[in-house]
Formats: sequence, structure tokens, C-alpha cells
Amino acid sequence: MLAPHQFWQEIHAPGTFADGIAEGFADLYPATLPDGRQVALPIRVLPGGDDRAVASLIVNQASFAVEDALAGAMTEAARHYHPAVVVGVPTLGLPLAANVARRLGHPRMVALGTSRKFWYDEALSEPLRSITSPGGEKRIYVDPRMLPVLEGRPFVLVDDVVSTGASLVSVLRLLQRAGLRPAAAIFAMLQGERWRDALAEAGMGDVPIHGATATPLLTRGPDGRWRPQGGEVSAA
Repeated sequence: MLAPHQFWQEIHAPGTFADGIAEGFADLYPATLPDGRQVALPIRVLPGGDDRAVASLIVNQASFAVEDALAGAMTEAARHYHPAVVVGVPTLGLPLAANVARRLGHPRMVALGTSRKFWYDEALSEPLRSITSPGGEKRIYVDPRMLPVLEGRPFVLVDDVVSTGASLVSVLRLLQRAGLRPAAAIFAMLQGERWRDALAEAGMGDVPIHGATATPLLTRGPDGRWRPQGGEVSAA
């Protein structure tokens, strides 16, 4: 059993953690990178009951080795789209976006913001909600000064986790307001598959989505252990 501060700190060899699909998991879920290596993620019970949970990833609490491993896999996904720019989503998507942009050889990345600067245009903003902050609504902005960096150039969107898809839809709508569309959205983790329905309902299901890792929604069994709800998901 890992202590709370030990999660997200190591990259483990392939097969380090026993496959828990049948026997279930107690306190951690092993997320698997494309090369088979694993990261131990804590299981967090979702609000509103004690029978559903997710594997949690908090990038700014992870070791640099874990961040680099995630960013490396994300960069390989990004390369397929030959992006000229990487756009980062606050807050936890920003360090990943910077890491990916550097690996692609870019001189900079473009950061979206949730703090309104006085020169921002309210018309270039959207309401933003997060599964990890259900009680508070923010707005997401694109700096008007950054539009010339993005217009007419292929770019990818980078964030840490996609779960319900609500935040992703808000970001895509924001970009749409500015006449922009990403070539792809790339995440450190795809958490469950609820985001697929959110994209489809918003008419944005054609945006390619990639993840360095993928984790399922989890349900608690009669034995108290956690098992995937509806099977595994693919990070591709």
C-alpha cells in the first residue's frame, strides 16, 4: 500500500502491478503508458456516494520523471499532426504543454487563461467547469494578442485529464468563437469515456482525442474492491 505522498512519483516496469480486473483494486490503479510502463494512481471516490470512483492524476504533485514520461507519450501523439503551436489549458495542462512544446522544438507555447486580464475581450471567453471543482464556475479566456500566433497554423490542444468532457467542450467552444479549431486534443489521461458523449452532443465528436494513459470509471464490489465499470478504454 502506498502512502499518499508516494503516488505519481515513479515509473514502474511493465507488469509491476498485478492485473486487478478480476480480483479488483484496493487503493491504487496502475495506469499504463504506450510502452507498457506503469504509474500508480490513487483511487478517489466520486462525490454523491461511495460506490463509484476514478483513478486520480495530479500532475503538479508528480515527480519530474512521471511528468516527462507522460509528456513524451503525448509528444509522440502530437507529432502525427505536425503542429506549429501547442496550446495549453490551465491549470494543470500548462506544464505539460510547455514540456510537449519543448520536445517538438517549438520556441514557445500558447497558454489559455482563467484569470481575466484587463486587455482581454469577454467575447473571447466561455464558462468553465471541472469535475475536481464541482462547486465553482470559472471562465476560460484566450488572450487576443495570441490570435496571430494561432490563425492559419496547425495546433494541438494539451491538457492533463479529460473526464466528463465539460471542460473540453468549453475550450473548443472558446476556440470556435475565435475561428480556431485544433488538429487534435492530447491528454495525459483519458478518464473513463463520458467525454465521448459530451463531444458528440456538442457536435464536436470529429476532434481527434489522444491520451498518454487511459483509466476506467471504477465501481465498488461486495468485497469492497474496485473494478472497471464497462471495461478498459483505449488511449489511442
